[in-house]
Amino acid sequence: MRRVFLTLHSARPRAIKAAADFIAQIQNAGMEVHVLADERDALQSSGASNLVSVQEVSRLEDYYELAVVFGGDGTILRAADLCRGTGTPILGVNLGHVGFLAEAEEDDVQEVAARVIAGDLIVEERLTVDVQVRVNDEVVARNWALNEAAVEKAERQRMIEVVVEIDERPVSRWGCDGVVCATPTGSTAYNFSAGGPVVWPEVAALLLVPISAHALFSRPMVVSPDSLLAIEVAPESAPGVLWCDGRRASELPVGARVEVRRGDEPVRLARLHSSPFADRLVRKFDLPVAGWRGEAARRQGE
Repeated sequence: MRRVFLTLHSARPRAIKAAADFIAQIQNAGMEVHVLADERDALQSSGASNLVSVQEVSRLEDYYELAVVFGGDGTILRAADLCRGTGTPILGVNLGHVGFLAEAEEDDVQEVAARVIAGDLIVEERLTVDVQVRVNDEVVARNWALNEAAVEKAERQRMIEVVVEIDERPVSRWGCDGVVCATPTGSTAYNFSAGGPVVWPEVAALLLVPISAHALFSRPMVVSPDSLLAIEVAPESAPGVLWCDGRRASELPVGARVEVRRGDEPVRLARLHSSPFADRLVRKFDLPVAGWRGEAARRQGE
């Protein structure tokens, strides 16, 4: 029996309808669909049936050939957390806003179903980061992220004072709103909003970007994927908070040290097409490209 795990943003009626249509198509092909117990009722109210429910746990234990997600990037990040450690590829159908992690749009549901049934998908491995928090040389928290690990101020009215270290050498000290440590996949997320560079997903690198830093040197940095990034909350600072993918938080008392390194487990994203990342960038951000003559010029030269 071929099994697919499906999760969705159950507060969005469009996501429920699209997911129910997808379920009907793949069930007609003999595939079994498993869903989270707390999402089953919403899908059944839209006509889906014969669903196998699983309890929401920290990670899925059963093997699925694919996890299909109907929602925005936040829902896809939740699915990545659920699938962590299983090697299950994740295919996102965007029902959010930009949806940079999603491979397909709402209108593509029939094609998505056909490609899933045929097993005709491309799978990419995306770099992640592993994160740990030390207080007085004791590891007090461990986490991970697909997009970014962000150290932020915990108090709205006060900046956080941090010392940044790369490969066990101090680089700078900033009074700032925070620091983002991002992956190439996350370069179009929080990193982008903080003024960091857009990095193509196939580039192996780690990004470090200060947020509203009061310092002469506060430029974004792109470092080796094998580098160790460390952010220490200075003794004179207010407390901070660590956010991983904007979903999982850890308190950072004064003196805490956050260490970020390349993750041991990549996230596997399923794709329908092998189109260039530049095309995705233009489409998702609606970038102006009118007047481009590259293709026409090549045709004239043939």
